[in-house]
Amino acid sequence: MAEKTFICGSAGIIGSYIAQLLGGWDAAVQTLLFFMVVDCVLGFLCAAIWGKSPKSTNGGLSSQACWKGIVKKCGTFLIVACCTSIDRMLSTDYVRNAVVIAFCVSELISITETAAVMGILPKSVQNILSKAIDMLKGNSNDEEDK
Repeated sequence: MAEKTFICGSAGIIGSYIAQLLGGWDAAVQTLLFFMVVDCVLGFLCAAIWGKSPKSTNGGLSSQACWKGIVKKCGTFLIVACCTSIDRMLSTDYVRNAVVIAFCVSELISITETAAVMGILPKSVQNILSKAIDMLKGNSNDEEDK
């Protein structure tokens, strides 16, 4: 019984510390985590079942590609934690939120690209998302030129 209490208490302390580093366990962080999990699952299925992963030379499963993806996801959360620190330093709340939204959009783009490779995304949705992504890329290019 004492071991169970210790494990649960430790998990609670670690979890609350991580949530505090990320600026809280709010809808933004939950959405980002959900998109990351969906992206990982679809990427795994794309490689394992369809054999069409662009991350490996043969399109199949690759432990190296998997680990790179996991490290990138962890890096994303480290950047969110840094932005949370910036917000705390400046007494604001928009730096973290903007970065989380940007990462959510990036994850959603990756999800739609993988779903398109798998053939589970209807062509009409692909066209709409492609136009939206092109518009976002065009706007970011315009801003870089200024």
